[in-house]
Amino acid sequence: MSDERLFTLRNVWFRASVGATILVLVVSALIGFVWLPSAQSDPHFQGIWNAICSAAGVPRQWYQVGTPIAPGYKVSTVELTPHMFDDATSLSIGRGATLSLRCTMCHGPRGMSEANSPNLAGQFASVVYKELLDFQSGARKSAVMSPMAQNLSDQDMRDLAAYYASLPSAARVRGDAPTIVSEGAPLRNIPACAACHGGVDHKVGSPWLDGLPAAYTKAQLAAFADGTRHNDISEQMRNIARNMTPEEIDAAAAWYAGGAR
Repeated sequence: MSDERLFTLRNVWFRASVGATILVLVVSALIGFVWLPSAQSDPHFQGIWNAICSAAGVPRQWYQVGTPIAPGYKVSTVELTPHMFDDATSLSIGRGATLSLRCTMCHGPRGMSEANSPNLAGQFASVVYKELLDFQSGARKSAVMSPMAQNLSDQDMRDLAAYYASLPSAARVRGDAPTIVSEGAPLRNIPACAACHGGVDHKVGSPWLDGLPAAYTKAQLAAFADGTRHNDISEQMRNIARNMTPEEIDAAAAWYAGGAR
């Protein structure tokens, strides 16, 4: 029986195993704390020290405080409150009706479109107002709507919003809603559509979707998914649309479109 000690540097196998362990640890640390974080394009990962601290979850206090990283596109800066249009007057509604004459070709004479444009009749005033502001600022782009909104004053947009909100809306959707509308897909971070767009609850600034043409709804979800539409301030619609399957998009668009009579 050998009296040679196992755990000694004189043992070649012990030296080899310790060396291999240290090598694996060093390589793993370099990959996990340096190479993988540095491969990210975000500025706060640039540099070895920043990459290491980012991977370790250490607060990066050495960055310039108060210098946010601006996106490469215009973002919506519209601030909405739940009751901002509660005091709309008949004068405002009447003025909005006059202004809406230029909108009839796409949105219909009474806010009901026959051209796969959104129905505006009965739409929440805050939604119409926000979208017009976004078209004007460039936060939302459209070859048709962007030029139309350029010369509107803030009061013009408020009047148009009040007018369309005063019109009778499309008939409510009947029948059982598809799962994506009523329940969402929580495991994919998709809330129920009805949680924001009516049916269960309503979030200020979220449009009423009942009666919208299916082609329009599908086009907007596709635009959110690929990032060409980005005027959802918290990116909530972009994150949702990216995780929706084509079948779910078709089902939601078709069900909401069924509200038109």
